[in-house]
Amino acid sequence: MTGRRAPGAVGGDVAVVAVGNTLQGTLPGISADELAVEALRVTLADAGIDKSRVDGLITCKSYGGYGIDTEIGRLAGLNPAYSATLDYGTCNFSLHLAVAVVRAGLARCVAIVYGTNQRSAGNRFTLPLGRQDDASVNGFLNVAGVAGMAFRRHQALYGTTEADLAEIAVSQRRYAADNPLAIFRDPLSVEDYLASDYLVEPLRRSDLCMISDGGACLIVADAATAAELTDRPVHVLGIAQQTGLRDRQNADQWMRPWIGQVADRIYPAAGVERSDVDALYIQDPTSVWVMQMLEWYGFVEPGGVGEAFRSGAIGYGGRLPLNTNGGQLSEAYMWGFLHLCEMVRQLRGEAGARQLEGLRTAQYCSTFGMMKAASTIFSVDPALVVDAA
Repeated sequence: MTGRRAPGAVGGDVAVVAVGNTLQGTLPGISADELAVEALRVTLADAGIDKSRVDGLITCKSYGGYGIDTEIGRLAGLNPAYSATLDYGTCNFSLHLAVAVVRAGLARCVAIVYGTNQRSAGNRFTLPLGRQDDASVNGFLNVAGVAGMAFRRHQALYGTTEADLAEIAVSQRRYAADNPLAIFRDPLSVEDYLASDYLVEPLRRSDLCMISDGGACLIVADAATAAELTDRPVHVLGIAQQTGLRDRQNADQWMRPWIGQVADRIYPAAGVERSDVDALYIQDPTSVWVMQMLEWYGFVEPGGVGEAFRSGAIGYGGRLPLNTNGGQLSEAYMWGFLHLCEMVRQLRGEAGARQLEGLRTAQYCSTFGMMKAASTIFSVDPALVVDAA
């Protein structure tokens, strides 16, 4: 590719060089910051990287006020050239900041760390979501409320059934059965799903993530540093974001139509077509968000999610694998960081019993509730990196 790059094009200038995580579940007696530092330690050790190579630190503020870069840097014994904390730094948002930092030359090797003790601390995620002036009055104190409303809207528009929605949780549970890190590994069928009680009608337990303790880490670097640190870099080809900050001023806000603007930009940014994506990862605090993103990114026709899974177009054993770790619905709720860990391991051929064959390119999609959306496309194919650059 010659001339000016498309907005969001990275072209392999930045690569993931290492990923790592702690155990997940209930880990009493360990603070969120300690879990974040442990994830960093594990990641550096597994990759054989000395912490002196880390000159950038990006952290994510978790519930309870943990996750501040100054404290994590102190605990980890780091004096990086650059550090920052994102108030909602989940997955893509932290990664995109790291990409920007590396490309700006503020740091060459950035550790992105996250830790949470939300389960053992008893956090019930009852903060208002959306507009603060009416969220509490309307009962939107958890993602279940807004997701339930979004699914009702989808049913009204397309006739989507609860059995259609069930396919998402069922597919991800099948992947989780081979994931020793997953909290939920018991078999789940559509019939099991439909026979279970509502948690927040029309959603069931299987439609919502499980609160968990744990830590995760990604280390990203510029291309030259990445080549020094690993012979298996996972290159970032392109990034895109979009906000929906106007909230109820947006037409049909329950459907989050602004996600479509990310979809319009991400493939030109990465220099690939949608059909080039070999594996797809979608942050899933709820199955409804998976359904919406499958549609907005063009992998499924509106209203066609159930048939896409039943036909084998998407999901377990399908042509397009989705959330091969089991996602947040079955693995653990880590604000999407474990999706990125899984994706890197799959692209490197390190996913064990879950390993898929022939993967070159993967896409990760995420959202921040009703307010933001982001996506990243990665590849281990040198030809794509050269072409994108």
